[in-house]
Amino acid sequence: MRSTVALLASSRRHGNTGRLTDWVADALRIEVIDLAQRTISPFDYEHKNRADDFEPLLDHVLEFEQIIFASPVYWYAMSAPMKVFVDRISDLLDLPDLLAKGRRLRGKDAYVLCTSIEDEATPCFVTSFSETFNYLGMRYAGLLHANCRDDYVPALYERDVNAFIERLRGGTT
Repeated sequence: MRSTVALLASSRRHGNTGRLTDWVADALRIEVIDLAQRTISPFDYEHKNRADDFEPLLDHVLEFEQIIFASPVYWYAMSAPMKVFVDRISDLLDLPDLLAKGRRLRGKDAYVLCTSIEDEATPCFVTSFSETFNYLGMRYAGLLHANCRDDYVPALYERDVNAFIERLRGGTT
């Protein structure tokens, strides 16, 4: 299996998205990085935030070939912590000393894992990730969505979770 890491960005570590992420992570024996446990400042054009956790975290994430971006769907969009993380990737495009790191995102497989109260993830949610991945030269490799309208019910997602896990194990798109 290709090396994989999950970035979890949820207001509740053990909520629906966290439990779904842990299910996948346990099956694959991969690390889950809880973005809520990191201090990542919003993007700023003057880059006065370089002493926060973003750059060391990114150094670690760049070691992996596959990255799972896990976020609940909040108001048709990714969660605020995920948005801050994604926005900070702009540092890799703006700062000359980080350009080489930014280029290391090219060719990595990016997956999205999400929960909502809908039957499917909204198109605008998925597009915000897929277009970002495309812009960065990453491959959008798949989505796992769980409808948690009636709470988190693992039996309802078993087939989809197993297919997602197999996709990650095979590294197929």
